[in-house]
Formats: sequence, structure tokens, C-alpha cells
Amino acid sequence: MGLFIPSACFKPGLLAAALLLATSAQANPWRKARFPVPQFSGYTSHFGLRPSGSGSSRHHQGLDIAAPLGSPVLNWWAGRVERLINDGSCGIGLVMRSGAYEHLYCHLQGSVEGGTLRSGEVNLRQGTWLHAGEPLGTIGISGRSSGPHLHWGVKLGERWLDPVVVLHAMADARRLETPISRARP
Repeated sequence: MGLFIPSACFKPGLLAAALLLATSAQANPWRKARFPVPQFSGYTSHFGLRPSGSGSSRHHQGLDIAAPLGSPVLNWWAGRVERLINDGSCGIGLVMRSGAYEHLYCHLQGSVEGGTLRSGEVNLRQGTWLHAGEPLGTIGISGRSSGPHLHWGVKLGERWLDPVVVLHAMADARRLETPISRARP
């Protein structure tokens, strides 16, 4: 059986990422991934260049996903908590490590105290292992934020990936596994 490379990964620079995940279609790794915000309202800021207040542009290294304050945030891919964050930009957040991937979650509700992130009913410490789909915390407005949302970033090695391309790859994988019937009832 041939290698499975999601069509969305044929964008420049993403073929290497696809090859790292490429396996037979029967063992498609993308099907294990989970969308991090099940109660999302929409996307408020996309990956890439965006205007800054000074008239120049800066690179936004993730996808901002709006959701109601206190909504659950789920782990995208199985891995370990690599770092807890409490700063003026990301606010309350964390970085997960999944093999060569890092995934960043910012603007959570809660606090980071004594090496523990507390967000909603979740308490996480560095090194904690989480499966895909397990809760990481809840949507907040911490850090540099104008409303409740999750800033979600995905990094492969030293390169930030466009999370929309990752979401397309996940959707393509699921479509291949469970094709929509074209037959009429």
C-alpha cells in the first residue's frame, strides 16, 4: 500500500512535515488528532502576516479560535506537557511535545502557581502525559487578548505550521476513512 500524504500538505514547505507522518492509509496518524476547541464560535485571526499598530506587519504564528469563556480546550495530539506559560503575551498557557511537534495553547483561564497550571477542573504539571482529546484547560482572556479565544500554534522542529493546513489534513484523513456516500436514498 502507498504512503498517505494529505493533499493539504502539498503546500510549499509542508511536504517534509507530511513525510514525517506518512504511513500506510490503514495506519493514518491524522485520524488520532483532535480539534482543540469543540465549542468554537469561529476564527478571529489566521496564521501569517497581520498588521500591527505601528503600520508594519508581524507574523502571527498560530490560529485564534473564538469560543465562549470557560469552554473546554482539548489536547490536539498525545504528548507531554513541555512547558507552562504565564506571561503578558500568551497569558496562561502551555506547550505540549508530541515527537517532533510542539503545540502551543495560549489565553487560558486560570493560573500557573508552584509549577502547576490550574484551569477549570484541570491541574497540569510539566512532564504530564496526555492523550489526544484530553482537557488542557478552559478558554480565557489572559495575556494580550481582546476577547475569549484560544491561540493555537503548531510547530515542527523550528518551523511554525499553518494550523488550518493541519486541520485540512485531519479532515482529509477522516474523509478517506469514512467516505460520504454519493448514493441517493
